[in-house]
Amino acid sequence: MSDTDLGGLFPSAAPPSPTTGEATPYRVLARKYRPSTFGELIGQDALVRTLTNAFAQNRIAHAFMLTGVRGVGKTTTARIIARALNCIGPHGKDGPTITPCGVCDNCIAIAADRHVDVLEMDAASNNGIDDIRELIEGVRYAPGAARYKVYIVDEVHMLSKPAFNALLKTLEEPPPHVKFIFATTEIRKVPITVLSRCQRFDLRRIDAEILIEHFNRIAAAESVDVEPAAMALIARAADGSARDGLSLLDQAIARGAGAVTAEQVRDMLGLADTTIVLDLYEAAIGGDAKTALDILGRLHAAGADAAAIVEDLLDLTHLITRLKLAPSAAGARLGDLELRRSLALTERLSMPILTRTWQLLLKGIGELQAAPDAHAAAEMIILRLAYAADLPPPAELVRRLEAGGPTSDQGRSPTSSPRADPGAPRGGPAMALARAQPLDDERPPSPAVAHPPAQPPPASVLASPTSFRDVVRLFAEKKEGVLEYHLSSSVRLVRFEPGVIEFNPLPGAPPNLANRMGGLLLEWTGRRWVIGVSGAVGQETLAETDRARIDASLDSARMSPAVIAVMEAFPGATITEVRNLAQTAPEAEDEVTVADSGEAGEPPLESLDDA
Repeated sequence: MSDTDLGGLFPSAAPPSPTTGEATPYRVLARKYRPSTFGELIGQDALVRTLTNAFAQNRIAHAFMLTGVRGVGKTTTARIIARALNCIGPHGKDGPTITPCGVCDNCIAIAADRHVDVLEMDAASNNGIDDIRELIEGVRYAPGAARYKVYIVDEVHMLSKPAFNALLKTLEEPPPHVKFIFATTEIRKVPITVLSRCQRFDLRRIDAEILIEHFNRIAAAESVDVEPAAMALIARAADGSARDGLSLLDQAIARGAGAVTAEQVRDMLGLADTTIVLDLYEAAIGGDAKTALDILGRLHAAGADAAAIVEDLLDLTHLITRLKLAPSAAGARLGDLELRRSLALTERLSMPILTRTWQLLLKGIGELQAAPDAHAAAEMIILRLAYAADLPPPAELVRRLEAGGPTSDQGRSPTSSPRADPGAPRGGPAMALARAQPLDDERPPSPAVAHPPAQPPPASVLASPTSFRDVVRLFAEKKEGVLEYHLSSSVRLVRFEPGVIEFNPLPGAPPNLANRMGGLLLEWTGRRWVIGVSGAVGQETLAETDRARIDASLDSARMSPAVIAVMEAFPGATITEVRNLAQTAPEAEDEVTVADSGEAGEPPLESLDDA
């Protein structure tokens, strides 16, 4: 099938070279099938519609900003705009058009990247103010052969701050014969002063279905047979980038020597078969650790990448969750067999189990990247999934705790499937309770049905603070010295009620102080405490209150006649402490401890009863 048979979709394909006896240079697919008109640009309908209306109404901006991920067509779009601005038609008399002819001198020269009035600059290597000064110097001169002088600046976010500042005035009021087209993958790094002077277009990621259709047309033009499953894998790996997908397709064609199969693409990308990934997922989520490890070992021996396997499991969890909520939302990505198995999993797995699996896999990916042995890390992730399979959902665990019953499932997996290995790991009550504690927010309202009361803990275990100082004292008794220090010195109390604490943290307070307080108070008191952070000023800290009380006691002691007499008798002595002896001897009054200056021959006076 030729380009003509495909409706002229690929006019940029290299024409056959004349017979010279030399081999024709190969052009990669990403260059050979680069779009040359807006009609060939895929997946950017909003951009094409806006530019079409702008050209039709002669409302063409003087500066364009094209942004998007790599490979979606930013530079290609810039070149098409340059051709549309300078096309003069086959007869040399036409004006700017959204459909450049491709046969006039300007169109041919721009397509060949040799037009003197269309200048491309890579800001990654030409990012200094001298480069921008040179550009501004050329702006003053009229175009030599085209209608507009077009400056295409790729990766514009790489320009230095002085370079951006030097460009501002020219960019705001350029000569009528100049157009600027900027392209960037990091739009947030472009100063807002530059963005405000440009018409911005966000090129979106290309949908996988559109990529598959586009790649199938190219494969037909190249006379290459590609399996649908293989093309789906390539489109998925492209991640919305047409250029990346064409590079992968080029590699797959070279690997397959004319016929591309899904197995070849999986080997090339280091992916596992979808059915095998489903087998691994079902074994792990069902608690069958032995079978899951055997499948993982076979995938490893076949050359599958450990990180890719875990990512496939994560993607499968997301897919099953979407199928559970909206069965028609994600079914197109799977074959019939995979879709049936995934739908069966949606019936067996509840949302709490799916969200817990997602969290375990997501955390496992980070551990996998830091582990010295990726395969060993993947095995530990699978074992963690199998171990967590016996944990009941949080709501069920709370109901069991309220009823005073056992917290473990006694061997029943959450998928209600029998175990293949009786020695597989089981989650005990302690682990089940530890896993459920962070999810206490999911506690359902207490049912109206009466349950047998749970055995309360011993009275000596529970505490009931009636003031904020009692709370701080409780942290001291429980050997939580760091938290006691912060509660005394780093927070200002705004509100206190039994079960409710609201405070204003000072700059030195740890960010998770409220969460740690709530968890420990729940454990120590047997009740849930509401810990809130407020912006109100609040009271003085306990440390400030204690210091003020000590200072007041010292000032009062210094005014005592007896203490004054002692201080006169012992020059240089200082008062170090004022103690209330009523706590040990009710008949005693305040005791003042005086530190002697240490003069020889005179024993220090330790205390004096103030009568």
